[in-house]
Amino acid sequence: MRFLCARMLAGLARWLRAAGYDTVLAAPGVTEADLIARCREEDRVFVTRSGRPLAPSGDLKIVRLVDDDEAAQALALARLADVDWSHAPFTRCLVDNVALREASPDELARIPAGARTLPGPFRACPACGRLYWPGSHVRRMSAKLQHWRGLAAAR
Repeated sequence: MRFLCARMLAGLARWLRAAGYDTVLAAPGVTEADLIARCREEDRVFVTRSGRPLAPSGDLKIVRLVDDDEAAQALALARLADVDWSHAPFTRCLVDNVALREASPDELARIPAGARTLPGPFRACPACGRLYWPGSHVRRMSAKLQHWRGLAAAR
């Protein structure tokens, strides 16, 4: 499943990427009609917080989120769009939405020495060069993804 999030949902787009979903963020100033056309063209689910009626969308999947709360939004996506928050954790760059690859030996050398002893995985973004390893940031984010998965399963 692939998503296109409205600008106001930048944080949620990052969480969807953390869960492994191909998720793009609407560019500033893009019209609703253009967003809908892009979703159709790229087979994406449009995620918005807009309360106003959208232009006719035919068979396009649109998910409207009503809550400000991040956890409530995560649960709504699990219910309305069948999002599995443990889909493929940390396989996409959180910023660039590019599929990550295994880190090269040169990239591994840039990871803090103590972290290199962790079991991995060690990944890199081919677009921006960001490195991902099982350090505290990834562990905290993984714990939140698992928590959301558990909440969704309980419902």
